[in-house]
Amino acid sequence: MSQFRLARISLILAATLGLNAVPALLPAAFAQDKAAAPAAAAPKADTIRPDMFKLLDPAKVKELLTAKKYPEVQANITAAEAFPDRTPYENYIIDRMKLALGSGTGNDQMAMTALESVINSGRTDKADQADFIQALANYHYNAKNYTKALEWFKRYQKEATDPSKVRRPMSRAYFLNNDFVNSKLELDKLVADAEAAGTAPTMDDLRLQASAAAKLKDMTSYTASLEKLVALYPTDDFWTDLLRRMQSKPTFSNRLQLDVYRLEMVALKEMAPEEYTEMTELALLGGYFTEAKEAMDAGFAKGVLGKGANAAKHKQLHDKAIKGAADDAKTIGAGEAGAVAAKTGLPMVNLGYAYVTMGQFEKGIPMMEKGIAKGGLKNADDAKLHLAVAYAKAGRKADAIKAFEGLKGNDGMTDLSKYWTMFLKGPATPAAAAAPATVK
Repeated sequence: MSQFRLARISLILAATLGLNAVPALLPAAFAQDKAAAPAAAAPKADTIRPDMFKLLDPAKVKELLTAKKYPEVQANITAAEAFPDRTPYENYIIDRMKLALGSGTGNDQMAMTALESVINSGRTDKADQADFIQALANYHYNAKNYTKALEWFKRYQKEATDPSKVRRPMSRAYFLNNDFVNSKLELDKLVADAEAAGTAPTMDDLRLQASAAAKLKDMTSYTASLEKLVALYPTDDFWTDLLRRMQSKPTFSNRLQLDVYRLEMVALKEMAPEEYTEMTELALLGGYFTEAKEAMDAGFAKGVLGKGANAAKHKQLHDKAIKGAADDAKTIGAGEAGAVAAKTGLPMVNLGYAYVTMGQFEKGIPMMEKGIAKGGLKNADDAKLHLAVAYAKAGRKADAIKAFEGLKGNDGMTDLSKYWTMFLKGPATPAAAAAPATVK
């Protein structure tokens, strides 16, 4: 937001500063003393006296500006302003030259004053008029006078052929002017127009839309914007914010905490140290020793574990996970018969998922599917969620998405399933950062 700055006038008005237009000349007789020609007619509205033209000749002014001989241009303008009884058209030409000089020298105040006079002269054609109005709005925006910028942006919308052209800077001006309601309205239109055109809304538009919603304490809209940011431009910050908001809902169930970490492990480049350790502890409690080891391995590989005041605790937990994974690999097969003979399918689901964490998908997934089919599960959707994760780990993307999309529940199940689906589908545009197609 702080980097958003509108283009300088020179970029917008390069072809419309009037330096290529030759003002119409008055007859030379008008330059003579009025007393010597009392019957002389009043100057025509759209002509300029020859002596004044010599000072404001567009070709010469352009040559001087190109050579950066700004004092000479200023001297000529000052001399032209000394002429008595200037006509509105002569003032118009002087203002055009002031505009060129102010733009070329970075004298924003000169350019803005001249520009407003040119706009209000009624002498510019429609196309130039719209460009001039936009440029003046830009000047006010860059000067941080957002109230005036909005005044001119609104005028542009009334007079230009494409009112939507200034919607983006208007949304910023409203925001910086603390008018978050109108800022969000403009941003909503920008996002909706992009989506209707089949293109991705920009990251900046979505971030500002989310910020405006937050200022209005509209957390529903904030989350919707954040979801689009995660879907199109996934970063650790966006993912972390989204998942934390999901977990902060009053209805979120802590039984899904390990499942949240499973998504974080694949969606984020790096988790917080306490998240690696808590995931490890939850996986150990669930009997998923290989998964616990992988969490600790990842934390150590990222360099966030094994140092500082908790280094010894990290090593102890890591050693425990390593030993558990090794023991489980030796004994896991002994539990198959008991799982199959159990009254409910839960043991088969759990054992099957343990095989999946070991990379034995061809053995674990069918076991999970049979366990779910057998029934008797206290939380059938939890089992289906784990099966969907297993499909994802196995690279069966279509099966995983289908399984996730069928899961619902305000305890976090709907959100978690939606976000897994967003992760698997990845960014919708080539410009966005790519998300992995499979889970490892």
